Amino acid sequence: MEFMEVVRQRRSVRQYRPDPVPSEKIDYVLEAARLAPSWANGQCCTFLVVSDPRVKHELAQAGNEWIEQAPVIIVACADPKLSGVKNDQPYYLLDVGIAMEHLVLAATEQGLGTCWVGWFSEDRARAALGVPDGVRVVASTPLGFPNEEPAARPRKSLAELVRVNQWE
Repeated sequence: MEFMEVVRQRRSVRQYRPDPVPSEKIDYVLEAARLAPSWANGQCCTFLVVSDPRVKHELAQAGNEWIEQAPVIIVACADPKLSGVKNDQPYYLLDVGIAMEHLVLAATEQGLGTCWVGWFSEDRARAALGVPDGVRVVASTPLGFPNEEPAARPRKSLAELVRVNQWE
C-alpha cells in the first residue's frame, strides 16, 4: 500500500474479531514505533503488549471497557526524564505521539485496526500494568483485525488549514 493510501485508509476501529494477531504483525508495528524520532534521540517510550485476558480486563476498567474485546492492547508509556522540556513544554508527549502515529499507520498497512485511546484513569492503568513510579502511561490502542468498516469522517480542506507566511 502506498503511504497516502495508508493515511487515507486509517480509521478508529472499536470492534474487533477475536482472531489472534500473528506475532510478526505485532513486531512489525512495534518496529515502526521504535524507529520514530524523539527528543535528542532519548527514546523515552516503552510499549506494553497486553494479551492476558485478566490484565486486559483490568486495563479496560481504567475507562474504556470496549478495548477489552481486542486480542491485543498496546500501551505507550514514557519516562519524562529521557525526554526534554523546552519553553515549559514536556516533549515526552510528542515523543509518544510520533511513535503512536507510526504504530497505527503500520497497523493499517498490515490490515489491522487501531483506535488511539488517550482518555483513561492513569492511576488505574498504572496499577493494572505494574508501571513504575516516574513513568507516565500516555496512550494505548487496541490492536486486532477489524470487525467493522468505519466510514471516513469529513476533513477540512487545505485552504481551511493552511496559512502562508502570516495568519491572514
